[in-house]
Amino acid sequence: MLHYLKSSVGKLLKRSLFKSSAAGDVVLANNRYGVYCIPASHTHRPAAKALMAGEVWEPETIEFIFEYCAAGDLITAGAWAGESLPALCLATSPDHTVWAFEPNPESFRFCAATVLLNDLKNVRLLNAALGDRPDTKNLIVRDCAGLSLGGACQIIDVAIRDGKSEIEAVAVSVVTIDEVVPNTTAVSIIQLDVEGYEEFALVGAARTIEMNRPRLILETVPTSGSMAGQFLDSLGYQITRRLDSENVLLECLDQSKRKYAGPSRGAY
Repeated sequence: MLHYLKSSVGKLLKRSLFKSSAAGDVVLANNRYGVYCIPASHTHRPAAKALMAGEVWEPETIEFIFEYCAAGDLITAGAWAGESLPALCLATSPDHTVWAFEPNPESFRFCAATVLLNDLKNVRLLNAALGDRPDTKNLIVRDCAGLSLGGACQIIDVAIRDGKSEIEAVAVSVVTIDEVVPNTTAVSIIQLDVEGYEEFALVGAARTIEMNRPRLILETVPTSGSMAGQFLDSLGYQITRRLDSENVLLECLDQSKRKYAGPSRGAY
């Protein structure tokens, strides 16, 4: 069952989120955009270290989103503990929504707390991974040494393909952008940090992308031979710049491109 969180829930829910954690399990950090609820087991991760130092995680990406996302909704996946959500909500017009996806149940709980602590009214947070079709997948959450992967959790299919051998996994729901985001929604930016699963998430967003031609901020760009790569090429998408060290920006530079007529989704 998918868990939706709206920030209009009150102080009672806020207290219950923290009540389930033992003392010392939670680290609170802050920067100029807001306050963050970080699992203590994730503090070895780069994003956690940046937030605990009072820094903004991926500042170039945040600045770009401030410049370009006001005209529509923003979709972000790999929300982790909400390290960018306070900034994304400030960047997005109050009339628009930040759709945030986080599959790891532990990270989702802390992300929900970050949403509540900052009273982010225009967030729709879902406890799910993004893919090319509704499904259930195993998400690797800890490495062989037992350390939490934090924002680097991977769907097991991709981890095996990459030759990794992390061993602790949890079952997570997989949804598509097209099934969750209404087709009447104007979308200005899609940001995906899903550890190699971007090609599947993009196929599941084909309708949304074709209707809106949003800017795409991806950590992993699909290969030209993949279904997602062919789809983006058919719409005129090109890599235009890097943002921070990890993110690649793709923009639709040729609005005259025809509708994609490639393989059916079932053939992927």
